[in-house]
Amino acid sequence: MIRAHHSPRTRFKEHAMTRPVRASGILLHITSLPSAFGIGDLGPAAHTFARLLAGAGQTVWQFLPLAPTSTFIGNSPYSSPSAFAGNTLLISPERLAEEGFVSWADVDAGVEQFREASHGSGGPHGSGNPVRFEAVEAHRRVLLRAAWERNRHQLATDTAYLRFCRGNAHWLDDYARFTVLKERFGGAAWTAWDEPFARRHPDALTLLDAQEAAALDHVRFCQYLFFRQWYDLRAACTDLGVRLVGDVPIYVTHDSADVWANPGYFRLDADFAPTHVAGVPPDYFSATGQRWGNPVYDWDALRRDGFAWWVRRVAHNLRMADIVRLDHFRGFAGYWEIPAAEETAINGRWVDAPGMELFDTLARRFTALPLIAEDLGVITADVRELKAAFGLPGMKVLQFGFGGDPADNPDVPFRHDVRSVVYTGTHDNAPTRAWFEAAPAHERARLEEYVGHAIAPHEAPGVLLRLAMGSVAELAVAPVQDVLGLGTEARMNTPSVAAGNWAWRMTPEQMDAGLYAELARLTRLFGR
Repeated sequence: MIRAHHSPRTRFKEHAMTRPVRASGILLHITSLPSAFGIGDLGPAAHTFARLLAGAGQTVWQFLPLAPTSTFIGNSPYSSPSAFAGNTLLISPERLAEEGFVSWADVDAGVEQFREASHGSGGPHGSGNPVRFEAVEAHRRVLLRAAWERNRHQLATDTAYLRFCRGNAHWLDDYARFTVLKERFGGAAWTAWDEPFARRHPDALTLLDAQEAAALDHVRFCQYLFFRQWYDLRAACTDLGVRLVGDVPIYVTHDSADVWANPGYFRLDADFAPTHVAGVPPDYFSATGQRWGNPVYDWDALRRDGFAWWVRRVAHNLRMADIVRLDHFRGFAGYWEIPAAEETAINGRWVDAPGMELFDTLARRFTALPLIAEDLGVITADVRELKAAFGLPGMKVLQFGFGGDPADNPDVPFRHDVRSVVYTGTHDNAPTRAWFEAAPAHERARLEEYVGHAIAPHEAPGVLLRLAMGSVAELAVAPVQDVLGLGTEARMNTPSVAAGNWAWRMTPEQMDAGLYAELARLTRLFGR
């Protein structure tokens, strides 16, 4: 019998058509959970939130990238020294003590500052209890050092730790070296390190491994603790029927272990400085465009290597989450390349990217591609073709749905399609209440006309939640701020503003029966 040949693209499109539809969930980054230690973490509140979602009938929890952050680059989870490592600020002190990695005295040391801060009323966006990143970094540094000193002599026979190191060696060893060298050279960018280390001379790395064995193991151990707690949370969510949605930025930071360890995959000059950087061209919102500054990929080099780095990156993230959102998906079809000497994005150009080849490679490597394409903004035919070829859902954002020409606006509710994910807003938007208060009069009027009644600002979150839940899109996601009806004080990020972002936190009082009741009500009303 002759069997029809199914290409990877056909297989994924057919798989997409059979997936269950009409699910819903919440967008809440881990840092925004309540805790007693200055930042949301992977401890009791995370597990409580997962149970709250499941109990209310919600089946999806979306979060932002879990990579390490730094106060030197604005604490953004989209700018990190590693595309693979975990953010050790998210390690739960309580779970460390419960599992015997530290003592409760270690946990309690220095936490008074966080208790005092919790009574404040300030914060970058008016949050009553914002993340205090510098204080958290100092506290975790001491705590993780205590965990290391308490456990270091047992690691040589700890099979779980040794298995973790072996399974992640492809990124972990270079991340440990990068971290240790970063400290040795006073935080300088890797291009400013002594030449043998900047250029990764084998003899220099061998000597480093011998001289700094303990420091390197300390970095590995901290990563082990992060992933140990993460996979505990992941398993708990799986048991509860809650799917996790992760987030992968398309680009990486130049001053990162990824670029240092793989300079040939990026457009760099002989001194390892970027020749071209990423961004987006001028548009309605910005006359000079956006110059992000990330080095662009040398796609020819990646292709010659069978896209191995991207395969490892996607595999890593699909182990961490059930679904992965690909940020700036249009960059896989074509990207805006800016000469590094340019101060703005004006004098860039569009360059084709081998997205079809890359995703064909991924399709052959994985039995499924549970990915979400972030396809916001002006999207061209090649991007739509790439998304459709692999059956990837795109995004619809309701806050964008009532401006411009309804006939051309993909976010207006009547233009939604089943194979998409609808959001009231994203981490880059103001909470819906604040959006409605600041929206142009014609956008507010168009929303009111669409739903058939006048809307007060405090009613706007509920209106957009109902539109999202009633959408034909297979998945509806709302930032927790919209479920709670919060305003501008709860904004997570303001794009193009360097300071004061990523610090909002939910209070214990907000994560109570009121949130549960609202989520359960939405589930009952809309059957998601």
